[in-house]
Order: sequence, then C-alpha cells, then structure tokens
Amino acid sequence: MMEVLRTVGIIILVVLLFNFMIFFHELGHFLAGKWRGAYIDRFQIWFGRPIWKKKINGVLWGIGWIPAGGFVSLPQLESMEGIEGKADIPGNLKPLKPLDKVIIAAAGPFFSLLLAYIFAMVVWGIGKPVTELPGTRVGYVQPDSPAAVAGVLPGDEILAVDGKIATKWSSGMEGVRELIALSERPTIELTVRRPGNAEPLKLNCGYTQADTQWWQRSAMRRIGVMPALSVAVGEVIPDSPAAKAGIRSGQHITHLNGTPIYSPLPLQLASAEGKPLRLSLTDPAAEVSLTPEIPANWKGLPGAEPILGLLWANPLSSIRMEYPSPQEQVNMSARWMKDTFEKLCSPGSSVSVEHLSGPVGIVSYFYKMMENGGGAGLRLVLWFSVVLNVNLAILNILPLPVVDGGHVILGIIEAIRRKPVSGQFLNWIFSVFIFLLLALFVFITFKDVGDIISGGSSADAQQQLPVPEF
Repeated sequence: MMEVLRTVGIIILVVLLFNFMIFFHELGHFLAGKWRGAYIDRFQIWFGRPIWKKKINGVLWGIGWIPAGGFVSLPQLESMEGIEGKADIPGNLKPLKPLDKVIIAAAGPFFSLLLAYIFAMVVWGIGKPVTELPGTRVGYVQPDSPAAVAGVLPGDEILAVDGKIATKWSSGMEGVRELIALSERPTIELTVRRPGNAEPLKLNCGYTQADTQWWQRSAMRRIGVMPALSVAVGEVIPDSPAAKAGIRSGQHITHLNGTPIYSPLPLQLASAEGKPLRLSLTDPAAEVSLTPEIPANWKGLPGAEPILGLLWANPLSSIRMEYPSPQEQVNMSARWMKDTFEKLCSPGSSVSVEHLSGPVGIVSYFYKMMENGGGAGLRLVLWFSVVLNVNLAILNILPLPVVDGGHVILGIIEAIRRKPVSGQFLNWIFSVFIFLLLALFVFITFKDVGDIISGGSSADAQQQLPVPEF
C-alpha cells in the first residue's frame, strides 16, 4: 500500500511540475498582453474542451482534456481557432500595433528561459549528480561484432570517434557510447591507443542496430564493445570455488588462462561454461586454478549457471556532484538542442523525429528521476527542468506557424508592410500546420507509450536467483 501511495505521489508531483512550466510560459504571454493593453479571452492549461473553467476579471481560466501544452487566447494576434477554439471577441476590439504583437509573442519563450535560469540557480547551489562510466578503455569485444571485425581489442583505449575526442565511456552526449550512437558516417572511425604501440591506430568500424518492434523507437548504433571495469574482488562467498582456491577480498584478477582481462565480463562468461580456469591475481600476487560450480541452492532453478562465488568491489559507474553556473547549464542545454537538430537534419544520422519526446515521454523521464528518491532524485529533476525550459524557449521562438516565433515574424512583416498579412492566407497556413503538429504529437506520443510498455515488460524480471550457498 505504501509503495502504491509513493508511486501516486510521484506521479502527482511530476504532473504538477510539468504543468507549472507550461503555466509559467503562458504567464509570460498573459502579463505581456496585460502590459500592452491586449484583450485576453482565455488562459487555459492543456488543449481541447475545458473540463474545468472559471471566469475571473473578464478572463476565462480553464483546464482542457488533452494533456499537452496550454495557451492564452489573444484574438488581436492571429486567429488560432483551430487549437484554442472560438474566442468571445468584443465588437469594438481595436487591432494591436506590430510592436505589441512581437512583445506579447516573445514573452512566452522569454519566461521559459527565465524559469530555466531560476532552476539553474538552485542547481548551482545544491549541485547535480553526474553518473558516468569513467575512462575510455575497452573491456570486452563481442565475438563477430563490427568492433571485432575492425580489429578492436580488449585493452584498447578509444581516444576519438569520427575525430571527436572522447574523455569518458558514457557521459552526456560526449562519451564513447554516445558518439558511436550519434555517428553520421557509413563507417565509424575509431582512434585507439593500443598497449605496446607508440602511435595511435585508426580503425574503420561498421555498426549494427538492434531490432525493435513496430511500436518502439528504432535502436541507435552500436559496435559491440563494453567498457573496461576494475576486476577487484569485493567479497568471497564461503565454501565457493573462489574461497577454496584461496582468493581474498581486495585482490585484483589480471589474467584469465594467461590472457589479460579488463572487465569481469570475460570471467563471468567463461565461468558459465563450467570448465577449469586459471587466474592471475595481485595484492598479493598469486596464480590459482579452480572450476566454477552451480551453488547448491540454485540447482534446478531456471537461469542457474556455474559461478566462482565472487562479488565485485567496484560499481559499474561512478556518481559525482557538479556545481555548474547557471550560464553553463543554459549553454549546455542549448548546445544539446543544437546537436539534436543537426542529427535530425543529417541524412547519414540514425536519429529521426521518432526519437523526440512529447509530454508523455517527458513526464516519464521526470518520474524515473523522482524514483531515485531523496536528494539525488530532486537534484536530477531540477537539472532536467533547466534543460526542458531551454528547449521550450528555443522550440517556441522558431519562426514557424502557430508557435510564438511565427507570431513574432508576422508582427515584423506587418511592421515592414504597414499592414497585416491576409487573414485567409494565415488561416490556410495555420490549418495545415495545426494538422501536421497534431499528427506529429500523436506519432511521438505513440512512441513514448511504446517505450513505457517495453520498459515495463523488460523490467518484469526473470525469477531472481537466491543468494548463492555452496
């Protein structure tokens, strides 16, 4: 019951936060409209017929039934009847000046950017957790993978991908994993430093993309490499093969059957075969031979395989705190969006419109962050709020029909021509764009829901094996 209440509470908090951002954006239009003397018909969060409404000081406030976005109905701008519905327009309503239209339209993106800076100030003070896989050394190469065919070996250090320097295995959009996934070339150029080689090597590597179902987003590029991880023994299970061989906590395994290893994965795969193994260890130095076994309490259970009886000391990723300045956060968010647009427009990129997220996907991201619990979850949510508000500001200021940037352009054109653009022409343009926008919204929402369903099904874990006992 407590878990259900916690889940419901997180969902409510996430929905309130997301809609607060929408409200704050629309508040910019509302306050600018009041300042410039515009007539305001409605202020509504979400689209569609209102499920709640109330008139206050001549403005109809409401909540729509389609959970996406919001609007402030300002009939003196251009007609938005296709999205906002028919406005109640007074008969003596005078047109606005072009400057007033520009100011009112630009106020929404400005307020989104302002909110991004407010969130960024908080993040600057409390910090944000950064989860990353440090280092760029290859720990394991899958057999017959594109990386194996290209000649990548365990122990190689990846210095650059397609000429872009890599400093981490996974971090933001600049890690090895991300640079490979976002590559735009027919073959991916890897610059690697190999142990024993004085000069870096350049390897041309193909890539694969995992198969996905029709309701899922297409997978990103991968080449079949795993990061290097310390093979440090954290705990030895009593009476296990490792314990009988004399392996102790704190030792490091450096070789498997005479071959250097850079990750626990090769050892785990070899153990599953149940064949005798020879290990080289340090701290102190030792050579041991042992044969993996299936724990006594695992026999007959699905998924049970022979193991050595070791638990590893180091986590797969490191978490550290960063305290970037507000401007650094805003700049990074804008740069990520610029990179996303470039990938969307590149004919060689695997990134397409289907990889964008709508309200359902964004709320899902917020929910996953809040699930971390405690201060870490809150810090992640605040940082993601900076990114999201910068995105809202940029998307809305683009010079496209319906969005705020389109109204800014129309105001500028009206100022130059000294007369407004034809209403009939605008109605046609807006109608076409509204149709395309709604189609895109439905498509992206469909993919968002597909990801949530797929994540839920994969999270339905296979039967968990009990703590091994030998």
